[in-house]
Amino acid sequence: MVRYDGLSYRALLFECYGVGAMSDEWNAIGFVISSNYRVTVLRRLNEGPATPSQIAGDEDIAITHVSRALRELGERDLVELLVPENRRKGRVYGITEKGERIWEEMQSQNLAE
Repeated sequence: MVRYDGLSYRALLFECYGVGAMSDEWNAIGFVISSNYRVTVLRRLNEGPATPSQIAGDEDIAITHVSRALRELGERDLVELLVPENRRKGRVYGITEKGERIWEEMQSQNLAE
């Protein structure tokens, strides 16, 4: 667990932003910002759909990190696969409406790099 001055993300968000900080939205924000890879992937997909290889190349990070971040973000409905699930090559991902809301909130709170 990432800690800031001894506080967990949940405690830090609660302290900084009040009772509403414990909402699902803040939970999602805390999840995203706890990994630079998730932040990078969400930022890239906010610019437009891409394959894992494109993201890895554009952002100069290993494909394994991109794949893991996509899976984790997908499990929280922040990104989605835009082609059939059984497709092995050319798997294009995009940001969901929820992902866009989370990204916008992260930017407005200066939590996105």
